[in-house]
Amino acid sequence: MTAVLESFQPGAVDHQLVKALASRLGDLLADERIDRRARSLDDPTLEEEQSFARTAVHAELLRLAASRRSQGKSILTIFDEDLISSAVIAQVLGLGRLQPLLDDDEICDIHVRGNARVWVKLRNGHRETRDPIVETDDELIELVRRAATRLSRQERRFDAGTPELNMQLPDGSRLFATMEVSLRPSLIIRRHRFEISTLEQLRLRGMLTARLQNFLEAAVRAKRNIVIAGGTGSGKTTLLRALINEVPPSERIVTIEDAYELGLDHFEHLHPDHDALQSRPANIEGQGEITLADLTRMALRMDPDRVIVGEVRGAEAFPMLLAMSQGNNGSMCTMHADSTRSVFPKLAAYVAMASMGLPIETVNLLLSSALHLVVYIENIDNSRRVASVREVVDLDGASIISNEIFAMNSDGVLVEAFPMRESTRELLVQAGFDDRGEVE
Repeated sequence: MTAVLESFQPGAVDHQLVKALASRLGDLLADERIDRRARSLDDPTLEEEQSFARTAVHAELLRLAASRRSQGKSILTIFDEDLISSAVIAQVLGLGRLQPLLDDDEICDIHVRGNARVWVKLRNGHRETRDPIVETDDELIELVRRAATRLSRQERRFDAGTPELNMQLPDGSRLFATMEVSLRPSLIIRRHRFEISTLEQLRLRGMLTARLQNFLEAAVRAKRNIVIAGGTGSGKTTLLRALINEVPPSERIVTIEDAYELGLDHFEHLHPDHDALQSRPANIEGQGEITLADLTRMALRMDPDRVIVGEVRGAEAFPMLLAMSQGNNGSMCTMHADSTRSVFPKLAAYVAMASMGLPIETVNLLLSSALHLVVYIENIDNSRRVASVREVVDLDGASIISNEIFAMNSDGVLVEAFPMRESTRELLVQAGFDDRGEVE
């Protein structure tokens, strides 16, 4: 490493220097863990490791400065040292050159393909490219493996036998990566903004009208079963989180997710009695898989007032609908769909995936008795907006009868469309809905 240190030129982050220091820091951290275990101490926390890393890197930089000074060379500026120190610690304890993108509050999505330039999506909906975060495709694979090892709450693999990885980062972001099945290793990170957590905030950002806000607040309090539908990145999880935060604190909530995204632990004061369940892939022996359908059945044994499924896309639809129709009113979920109407055949297909052999008439009877409202979000000109709300009314033979009670007019404004059922209106009025239409 000495030669690398000596060749460093102030004013730029030399990635070879960062690699050399990162290698040295990795050895020091490993030695520290061995020493602690020899003294029967617990492994260091992430905060303790970060503190140790800052001290160790500072000591290495002091040695570099002393060496350059003795040779009459210019020494590093404080700015240079800060850049190098941050890069080294990110390389060892964080996610390397990906870390600055994660630390940028203006970025909401990050798309990485091998060592190509990185695409990012900003909060305003614009897309930009940034410098590559790795030198080679193999380096990206190693970065993902490091994230799986250090940052996941559960054991995660990422190799030819398990070519996909789906996990939550400590800040709540969702990481998805692929290899082998994709032309080049790919990494996608979707940021979650937990500071946006109420229907009022969504109204101020243009997703809702004041009238719809009042309607949804009452629907949650009235314990209506709600499905939120939309495309990728439309804001389904954001709206679901805001609806959950309208649930009274006295109610017990159990959430079911592939990767923790709803973040009820960020709102402990709103949901003091809650449990969060996460699915689990099979281990290297092919054992131990826990599916969303398994979790849904578990959740029903956990005495919930409401069951929330982060995203329905398979056989878990059947036990979820059973829960909704057997007394767990007020349950909610999200799913991918291109309209409120298309939710019904998609859910019927998901129920069929459970291999229950039910005729379509029985499935639609279950749907009509379990669902109350379907909300559809659309991304229009980089603006997320609720474009439709549909009420499930009844079953006519094998057909589900529903009415679109909120819809976009020709001017692109969400207005009340078909009148809701009188029984629904009365229930919502009791829960705080203004049926006089004075909320604007």
